[in-house]
Amino acid sequence: MSGKGAPQQGEVAAEGVRVTVVAGTWHEQITDGLIAGAQRTLDAAGAEWALVRVPGSFELPVVAKAALDAGADAVVALGVIIRGGTPHFDFVSSAATDGLTRVALDTGKPVGFGVLTLDDEQQGIDRAGLPGSKEDKGAEAADAALRTVLALRALRS
Repeated sequence: MSGKGAPQQGEVAAEGVRVTVVAGTWHEQITDGLIAGAQRTLDAAGAEWALVRVPGSFELPVVAKAALDAGADAVVALGVIIRGGTPHFDFVSSAATDGLTRVALDTGKPVGFGVLTLDDEQQGIDRAGLPGSKEDKGAEAADAALRTVLALRALRS
């Protein structure tokens, strides 16, 4: 795990930006940490936000698209996929990643990517922004979504 070279975060003014956080329900401790990190970032920036829970990471793209079509300026997609002994991990990881990329490109709106693809649960705990975690991927995904909204607004004005 390397945080080396990570972009600066925080100190984003995003009043009036509407964000939907779409989060899976697998691996509750890790997912709840990701949601809390996104919430802290969105609140600190003054963004308006709502939370929508979905069964798992496979369902993130379709709900992200619906949220953006309904008027959200950005989505923060949060999920946890842990490698097991079957190819299921590869299929779900690819579907979530490719689907969320397609949603962003099709809508022209940002999707903050906070889907953790892990070899084991400890890697998720280390990245979930929990007490003792080394990283806060929920906060990072929210920050990226906000900064991208602002960059797109600047380009379009």
